[in-house]
Amino acid sequence: MEQVKWHDFGGKNSIVMVDLNAHPHRRFNPLTREWVLVSPHRTDRPWQGHVEPVPAEAQPAHDPACYMCPGNARASGARNLDYHATFVFENDFPALRSETEPDKADPNGLFITRGESGICRVLCFSPRHNAAISSMAVTEIRQIVDVWAEQYAELGAQPSVAYVQIFENRGALMGASNPHPHCQIWATSSVPNEPAKESAAQQDYLAAHQRCLLCTYLEQERHRGERLIFENNDFSVLVPFWAVWPFETMVIARRHMGTMALLAANERDALADVMRRLTVGYDRIFNSPFPYSMGFHQSPTNEQPHPEWHLHAHYYPPLLRSPTIRKFMVGFELLGTPQRDMTAESAAERLRKNIDS
Repeated sequence: MEQVKWHDFGGKNSIVMVDLNAHPHRRFNPLTREWVLVSPHRTDRPWQGHVEPVPAEAQPAHDPACYMCPGNARASGARNLDYHATFVFENDFPALRSETEPDKADPNGLFITRGESGICRVLCFSPRHNAAISSMAVTEIRQIVDVWAEQYAELGAQPSVAYVQIFENRGALMGASNPHPHCQIWATSSVPNEPAKESAAQQDYLAAHQRCLLCTYLEQERHRGERLIFENNDFSVLVPFWAVWPFETMVIARRHMGTMALLAANERDALADVMRRLTVGYDRIFNSPFPYSMGFHQSPTNEQPHPEWHLHAHYYPPLLRSPTIRKFMVGFELLGTPQRDMTAESAAERLRKNIDS
């Protein structure tokens, strides 16, 4: 993980005047030694997320008011293509911009900001406004996987990009600004906190054991079986031993590889298969469209070798026992350590019962 010195902040960086209310930047927390991304301009973006309660099946296949549906005008004035499968466009209200302001730090090292450049894109999964990964065919999801791999390779090849984060927020509960099925792709000039921590852990394990951390972990989980939900020839889905969220899962590639760009054709089909089966299982547990945040963690693109990296995805769903009983991070969890009431093993068992064979 990126380290910050506690001194040597003199020179021009200490006197640069930056309008922190106008430009994307990172702020350093000296107590945790982690960064916070600040995007002050994002408050102007449109919100179409919370128009519920409207069951997914009651939503139209095309919504004239949706700025992601084919042929519609977006808030920026740009008009979408009349697309028939997937559609990628530059986010009209990006959290990051290609230009960035200079770094700034005071002599005491307590008020540190760094300009954070980047590219933000949106990927529409389907032209159907009422679609979702759980309702799509494997062949349709495979098209999404192909675009993810292409976007990772294209954005990661740019010298200014150190990391490509692909993530989906499903449902207004998880902050989705539009119910149209889509995900976001953020290419950042630095490696974000969570991938940076995972990178350091995987590097340390490889150095100590001469083995990949997740290869070893998956081998042990498959042997024990109690938290393994299901798998196919190329991917395994499990509730991690250290899970925090009630029905948190990981999707782990069975072959050691660092990026989606390295997936073979059969592995892309396999990833599409496990994503469909897992999200169908989530929907069945609560008999409703299941909200979650998910994202892929893969090798940084900072022009350094990363033999330690193993491709995987995290699913973080907030619901606990009903659509109205959900997990929030409050109290001790915010100020101390995350806590959970349901064991990882019991969550895995309930998920297994709702997964198609």
